[in-house]
Amino acid sequence: MAEILLAIATLLLATVAVGLFSILRRPAEVDRMMAPQLIGTGGVAILLLVADATATPSLIDIALMLALLAAFAAVAFVRGAPS
Repeated sequence: MAEILLAIATLLLATVAVGLFSILRRPAEVDRMMAPQLIGTGGVAILLLVADATATPSLIDIALMLALLAAFAAVAFVRGAPS
């Protein structure tokens, strides 16, 4: 079961990398804000899969912190965006 979870995490990491590459090629600031959101969402999913596969509960705490940081980054972007 652990091998399957790690394989899914690797596939998810590759998907996030491809999505990040395509987002960063766009010139708009809104598109560039999608990059931290993608890293946050994909990173949380990858960390949770690896935590379950390796039975390391401390990775769950790191995933929660990454989710909070991604949410705060989105709020900071919206508050700093010109009206």
